[in-house]
Amino acid sequence: MVHRLDPLVLRHTHRIPRPTGPIGEGAVAAQQFDAALMSVGFKLSAQLLEHLSGLAEGAVVDTAVRTLGTVREMVGDHVQHNAYFIDFPANVPDTFDFWMRCIAEALADDSTLEQLSTGVVNLLTLPSYGNYRHTYAEMLTHHDELIAVAGDRMTVLHLGGPLDDELTSLYLALAGSTTPLGEDGLRDLGDLAGHCADGPQPEEIPVRENRAVVNEARLKAGTGLLLDTVTDVLRLACALAGGDVGLQEPTRLRGISRAARRALLAGLDAVVGAAPAKLADVHAHREMWKRLGERLHPHEYPQWPHAADVFAVARGEKEARTFDSRVEELHARLDTTGAAALLTAAPGKLLRSLDRLLRSAFTQDERDTVVAAAEQVLPDVSGRVLLSVRQHLHNRPEATGEQRVFVNRSGRAWVTEDTRAPVFEPECKRMITAIDAELRRRLPTADHLLIDPDVLDVALPLSGKATTSGLGVLPRGSISPVDGELLRFFVYWKQTERSTDYDLSAALLAPDYSTISWLSYTNLTDVGGAHSGDITNAPDGASEFIDLRLDAVRGTCIVPQVNIFSGEGFEEVEESFFGFMLRGTEQQGRPFEPRTVRMKSDLRGPGRIALPLVFLRGADGRWRAKWLHLYLTGSPSYNRVEGNRVTVAMLMRAIVDREQLTVRYLIELMTGSATTVTVWDGRTVPAGPVTYIGLERPEKLHPGSRIVTPENLRDLIPE
Repeated sequence: MVHRLDPLVLRHTHRIPRPTGPIGEGAVAAQQFDAALMSVGFKLSAQLLEHLSGLAEGAVVDTAVRTLGTVREMVGDHVQHNAYFIDFPANVPDTFDFWMRCIAEALADDSTLEQLSTGVVNLLTLPSYGNYRHTYAEMLTHHDELIAVAGDRMTVLHLGGPLDDELTSLYLALAGSTTPLGEDGLRDLGDLAGHCADGPQPEEIPVRENRAVVNEARLKAGTGLLLDTVTDVLRLACALAGGDVGLQEPTRLRGISRAARRALLAGLDAVVGAAPAKLADVHAHREMWKRLGERLHPHEYPQWPHAADVFAVARGEKEARTFDSRVEELHARLDTTGAAALLTAAPGKLLRSLDRLLRSAFTQDERDTVVAAAEQVLPDVSGRVLLSVRQHLHNRPEATGEQRVFVNRSGRAWVTEDTRAPVFEPECKRMITAIDAELRRRLPTADHLLIDPDVLDVALPLSGKATTSGLGVLPRGSISPVDGELLRFFVYWKQTERSTDYDLSAALLAPDYSTISWLSYTNLTDVGGAHSGDITNAPDGASEFIDLRLDAVRGTCIVPQVNIFSGEGFEEVEESFFGFMLRGTEQQGRPFEPRTVRMKSDLRGPGRIALPLVFLRGADGRWRAKWLHLYLTGSPSYNRVEGNRVTVAMLMRAIVDREQLTVRYLIELMTGSATTVTVWDGRTVPAGPVTYIGLERPEKLHPGSRIVTPENLRDLIPE
């Protein structure tokens, strides 16, 4: 059971829990393990290599087997990546010539002749189109070995503590996170919560979704529940039914045992009995409460009358006036200052309503009153909300008519015209100054900051839902340098039941975001690039690639995208992921080489078009990646890069120039007169303890150092 959780520690921390076993001569096996890791772009730290060398060979081999399987999956090397064109990226034919060849090969087929008689041929029905015509092993014989270069990715794995200590530490970090976790993070938290139910618990669980997952484990372990609102109980019911604890998607509230029903009703009774005003929270999810009441049968438990009140409110049989309704009444009377005064009782709501309050204020006195109310409650607002409001105000245009981007919690994006009344610059600046001062007060002081410059433009992870699971993945809005001559995208998918066709494409845009050209199955070669060929069915898994010479690309924007042409969605297939590699022109190698993978990101989102990131060429001529993690609704089928050019152009125009709060911003707030700041050169490590913030943890840091990398970047968000 415990070893089943090993991969969680490795994926989240890049540490291997301290391997145990008999003392022995494991040096040779450890070096072989290190060599195997390097073939997929990973490496043992010097400390970990030394530790393994002192164990018996069998213990080293056991550790290697568990670790190699995990890191191969992290980078996408756990599957075989074949290419339709066996020599890709060499000898990719012209699109029209290729299609004509497919038709010529199919002329012996009567069905093809019948299609030709109508003047239309469906490529998908041609025998030689869309299916691999060679095995993976045959493809390998057509490619030379990869030539290793210093620029290849090498991710260092470090020595961790005992496994139980690592699991407890990871559990406390995830459960106590100040920002929401993504879907995979919540699943991992659930596994850890079950294992750690009887151990140390976080002092506070500020994120409600996290609390629901922990409560599910506590209920199963027979320990006390953490409930302080009625909605906590509803989230727990969804967790027990295997549904959405975020309450965004409908949940079929089935499979709740009698013991669990009693625990839910007792919890409701205690919450409402202590604070009857919390009945007002029922209105936000009335229909779900009605369905839950049908499952819990509260009338059978007269010992918990306050729980019955919850369902009476949901059915409209009992009145419970909401706080929001009182606020709306004041807005309806155009009493903006009265609304602001009332909202001081709910500091988080006041900050989230700040834009509306300011644009509803007609006079300077009203605007000053609203800002003063907001300044008053700043100490009582969570750091995540402060950062979100600060980012919003920084990007808030005064003028109307701009494009406004919406991205929901699932990553679905859309753009519309901004028709809101203006929020004026003096109020924005005053609030930004006040928020900066409050955040500076909360941030910990550091005597010595060691900074990797590549981390400065990484966006703050204000929500785990703004990123996806994978390797080298950064939060939405992050910018990272792209140093290489060849840029290669890849997508892999494996269907569950139905024939499924995903199409990897790349749109090349001009500075005004108009389309210059694209690479896809309809345009196999162009602008120094090549497409690996269209695969239209993936019962055993399928891969597509796009290769681009960056010095040959016209325009300033490359938008890779994955279009679902037909079949199962991103959340229905057995597996799907996207990534990119960087190579030198002389490196050769297979279409997929794990050492050259810079990013691998799971595709698990709504919609039929995925936009993982965009590549931008700056005024200095250098390319940079900006992370999107977005999904467009698209059409139910037949999505193509040519068909969504307008939508993508609008989205890029609205989102590329939007500025995110980054690590650079927090470092500037943390830097005081007594702080020493060292920019890490990749070699020299200070002798004493430091607070290190970077993309990869350096070796030989002082044991007393605090280390922040993308895996635990959320720890920078102040409470």
